[in-house]
Amino acid sequence: MINIALFGPPGAGKGTQSKLLLEKYNLAYIATGDILRKEISDKTDLGLKAKEIIEKGGLVSDEIIVQIIERTIIENQHVNGFLFDGFPRTFVQAYILEGLLLKLNTSLTCMISLSVPREELLNRLLERSKTSQRIDDTPDVILTRLTEYELKTAQVADFYKEKGIYIEIDGVGKIEDVFHRLNTTIETMLRKVWMNIVMFGYPGSGKGTQAQILAEKYNLVYISTGEMMRDELARKTEVGLKIEPYLEKGLIVPDEIAIRLIESKIKTNPKANGFIFKGFPRNLVQAYILDGMLRKMNSTVSKVINLEVPVLEAIKRLSIRAKTPNARKYDLNTDVILQRLEEFEKITFPVSEYYKKQNKFVTLSGLGTQNEIGARVIAEVEKTLREIR
Repeated sequence: MINIALFGPPGAGKGTQSKLLLEKYNLAYIATGDILRKEISDKTDLGLKAKEIIEKGGLVSDEIIVQIIERTIIENQHVNGFLFDGFPRTFVQAYILEGLLLKLNTSLTCMISLSVPREELLNRLLERSKTSQRIDDTPDVILTRLTEYELKTAQVADFYKEKGIYIEIDGVGKIEDVFHRLNTTIETMLRKVWMNIVMFGYPGSGKGTQAQILAEKYNLVYISTGEMMRDELARKTEVGLKIEPYLEKGLIVPDEIAIRLIESKIKTNPKANGFIFKGFPRNLVQAYILDGMLRKMNSTVSKVINLEVPVLEAIKRLSIRAKTPNARKYDLNTDVILQRLEEFEKITFPVSEYYKKQNKFVTLSGLGTQNEIGARVIAEVEKTLREIR
């Protein structure tokens, strides 16, 4: 999902550029100014309250703005993202926006500020006042709005600078030239967006094989909790000794151990294009944990790909693997294999419902040759790339 906040003082050209961005990226437009003017035109309770504040050049209360914006977001669930114009305008509103997007399991991609000299802004706004019907386009109100922006609104930049997603571009010039600068900036930011894939399915579904293929093809960091734990076990580390009883029985290792291993892997790969997870999350708690870890880095799960195979096929594959050098200890015991499949049904499977509610879960057939399965998986990943970038 692409979420952009277009930032800048009144008269910077945010509205004009927004129209071009909406068409190019298929975004839903959330302009607090437009929404509030409609409320005023419709003479709603919120509109009457907002009118008095706007006429004095002040900022409408967050309580009014949040109610309107949240409703707009809920009504637009089938777009590629949202374009915010005129919001957030204060430090508090920046936190409010974080919360609103969190409800959608997404975050702000970038905030782009259009930089325009004050004299140019005054000329633009005074010229607009000759033809517009806007009640806030009078000379006194214009000066008040610019001063208020400089004193309060510009501080929002610091919030997003700390997150590394604030970019300032030159807002002076022809409309098409400014749009070219905007588009170039957005495309650059989108290339920095992580693609995080979770490979899901029964033990023996082939998710590990496909995960490694995807990692190589898309330059993703492969994170297999099973492999990391087996490495700890082989090196007889303190962690390895703790997890040995769990691995021998094919049981889920305590969350705190898995978390440390995964966080370490993520932190040592800050320049990755994204991550592909195999074997995690295996239960609902771990799904929440993964979301938390990724959100700390301003990211999220992009897609969960479930490779569906019949239970008998999974058992057959695990039995075959037991006769190869890649055999796991639990592959050698039929009772343990059945226990792991049963565990998947009872504990791991509910994770699918968690991601289905976020529209991030897709099921693909895990039957066929490695290349046939791979083609289906790659097609889905390409679709995901288009969605997030």
